[in-house]
Amino acid sequence: MQILDAVRAGGGIVRAQTLRERGCSSRALTQLVRSGMLVRPRGGWLAVPDADPHLIAAARDGVVLSCVTQARRLGLWVLEHDRTHVAAASHAGGVRIARSGDGRALATVHWMKPAVPRHPHHLIDPIENVLLLVAACQPLESALTIWESALRKQIVDPLALRRLPLPARARHLLELARPSADSGLETLFIVRLRWLRVPITAQLWIAGHHVDVLIGDRLVFQIDGGTHVDEQRSQDIAHDAQLLLMGYSVFRVGYRDVIDHWPRVQEMVSRAVAQGLHLAR
Repeated sequence: MQILDAVRAGGGIVRAQTLRERGCSSRALTQLVRSGMLVRPRGGWLAVPDADPHLIAAARDGVVLSCVTQARRLGLWVLEHDRTHVAAASHAGGVRIARSGDGRALATVHWMKPAVPRHPHHLIDPIENVLLLVAACQPLESALTIWESALRKQIVDPLALRRLPLPARARHLLELARPSADSGLETLFIVRLRWLRVPITAQLWIAGHHVDVLIGDRLVFQIDGGTHVDEQRSQDIAHDAQLLLMGYSVFRVGYRDVIDHWPRVQEMVSRAVAQGLHLAR
């Protein structure tokens, strides 16, 4: 059916006004709602029943998906969070966030005048607004992982960001952010070690392969994710051996080491630097 095709083409949920402007009659739309082929999350919105529940909730509540929730939807590197984050203009009316049985809001609402205007028919914040809310909402290192992930994926132009009226914290993040880190783990690793005041570089090409982090001239840290198994693991071991023969010191850490056991990793790095393993011999 053409109307359902149009709704699905619009992401599974659209403004009824948009459909009427395309020639769909109000009567036809009402019939589809009565038959259960479309649902009304809120007056003025129509959706197919299996539409993205985040979008359904945003339409129902009168908000847009933003901050860490939209960052994760975009595939950016986001640390775990347990609440949906949405945004509304500071003067917005009609926002109605669902609440739990004890009265707590089920989503975090960011009331902010957007840097990039939000189209009234859209349920997703532009990436620039997403990053500005991340900057205001998240701790520095968590925000930096998201900003660097966005730059790495090239879904935002840093020069365009600079032309926006950025708050001080967002401008600081833009100055810190580098797209060279291959993952949020590398971002966290580097930002947490800046106090050492030794050169730390991500994603260098040495001996035919990338190394995740090089500290100084000779100290290599490889940060393993879930893909470092089987054939990949064999290649990693061979590369480590080659690096050792070239005079590098090589350490490997994993996701849980960086996220859950950082003091242990930091002590390892500190002792390696104290012993001069980062220096060229």
